[in-house]
Amino acid sequence: MDAFGPRHEAIGRVIEISGSGAKVEIEGSRLLELTSDPDPSVALSGQVGSQVKLESGRRWLLCNVKSLKVADVDSGRVVAEIDFLGEGDEDKQTRRLINFKRGITSYPIPGNRVFPVTGNDLKQMFAADERAHIEIGTVYPTKDVRGALYVDALLGKHFALLGSTGTGKSTSAALIMHRICDQSPEGHIVMIDPHGEYSAAFKGHGELFNVDNLAMPYWLMNFEEHCEVFVTSSGAERQRDMDILAKCLLIARGRNRAAEGLTKLTVDSPIPYTLTDLTGAIGNEMGLLNKAGDTAPYMRLKSKIEELKSDPRYQFMFSGMLIADTMANFLSKIFRLPAKGKPISIIDVSGVPSDIVSVVVAVLSRLVFDYAIWSRSEVQRPVLLICEEAHRYVPADKTSNGQSVRKILERIAKEGRKYGVSLGLITQRPSDLAEGVLSQCGTIIAMRLNNDRDQQFVKNAMPEGSRGFLDVIPALRNRECIVCGEGVSIPIRVAFDELERDRRPASSDPVFSDLWRQSGDEEAMVGRVVKRWRAQGR
Repeated sequence: MDAFGPRHEAIGRVIEISGSGAKVEIEGSRLLELTSDPDPSVALSGQVGSQVKLESGRRWLLCNVKSLKVADVDSGRVVAEIDFLGEGDEDKQTRRLINFKRGITSYPIPGNRVFPVTGNDLKQMFAADERAHIEIGTVYPTKDVRGALYVDALLGKHFALLGSTGTGKSTSAALIMHRICDQSPEGHIVMIDPHGEYSAAFKGHGELFNVDNLAMPYWLMNFEEHCEVFVTSSGAERQRDMDILAKCLLIARGRNRAAEGLTKLTVDSPIPYTLTDLTGAIGNEMGLLNKAGDTAPYMRLKSKIEELKSDPRYQFMFSGMLIADTMANFLSKIFRLPAKGKPISIIDVSGVPSDIVSVVVAVLSRLVFDYAIWSRSEVQRPVLLICEEAHRYVPADKTSNGQSVRKILERIAKEGRKYGVSLGLITQRPSDLAEGVLSQCGTIIAMRLNNDRDQQFVKNAMPEGSRGFLDVIPALRNRECIVCGEGVSIPIRVAFDELERDRRPASSDPVFSDLWRQSGDEEAMVGRVVKRWRAQGR
């Protein structure tokens, strides 16, 4: 064995090369021998989803094993397909892998030898460099190599966390957010929480908002969002209703003092107005009509506005108390400006009526983006917007309701990076997401996905070299993930760290076998539930 030679014997040779990978022939008997090695990395080398290294001149190429098949039953030879991950040198004194870099500069040639990868090699491969990073767990198959995400690359190019329900997705999202918040106490994170899970995880670490304390003024909506809430008709009638609303909304906004001196007042300007002024303007326009038969669109708009004003479910947004100019205060509290050690806002929209929840998410998302655009001349304060259940808001079906939220989230995915807006998408159904949004996410954190369409969708969104790695997605255990893309040096499989109980979201599965053996206090419990149900409060 020469000075450059590795500690372990070769297990095979390269037989075919292509642009992103190669085929290698491995001795089946050597694979069996390796399984008893005390180093877990060596023991798994050559198996599907594990790593091997190839000699190429005076360098090592690190590769991921994509598939195995028997080439010759009698001799026990096996052919493996491999993807190239990166390359590095070997330190002549210690024989350790050093200077590991993603991607390769020179290809091996047929006949080059293949060797198992050691735990020390993996440490070099996965070791975080001096860039700012957070540690989220342990790299498979090792017990001590830490898996790290580079924060600036993770947030700067957007990220997606995917996984079937019950795989530990919410807890993993909470873990990543906690790690970022611990490192960046003056951060600015806005999280849309559709199920009220995350309030339990961030008590004391962030500001918690729900329908009781959100107080989001209706006049912050732009014209498109107004139409989604106020205009109930369809077809040709809808266009007529929208024209009337545009004219009357401009009149109502123009009556506010904040509009004085503005030469470019539009229906989209976030100027406070009273709903009474709006209905008054609609009434005045109706009074100017020649024929009584044309009043239907005016009456439709008026009755819808009156309904929203009087319905207690909509008070968090359409209350008469929200007419004051509170825009600066609202932006400060939602975007955590200043953060005061609580860098995350959890906005629980589970209590928002289902017919306007997409508008509420649209307004919050658009405020993040518009604030970034209009603050470009100021000191940059990047904002991270996290959307749980993202397939609800950016669906693949373009005919569904809630087009305004779809448009703004697609725009943030495409353009947000230029303005300092980062997007984090969390979903259990990536195949239901609008095409193009997932491919804008530079980092994909994929937990187990049981559905074939979802698996294929994620593969298609990933760079060519990572696709073989994603083949193991159906075989992942709970709280395990594959991380590919900008946020990691090379694709890694990670077992997430255990999260402290008081930092976990309220999303644990019910234990049927225990709970269905217990009884007591049912009558009083049902009475309390009915009372809360009727009062529409918790």
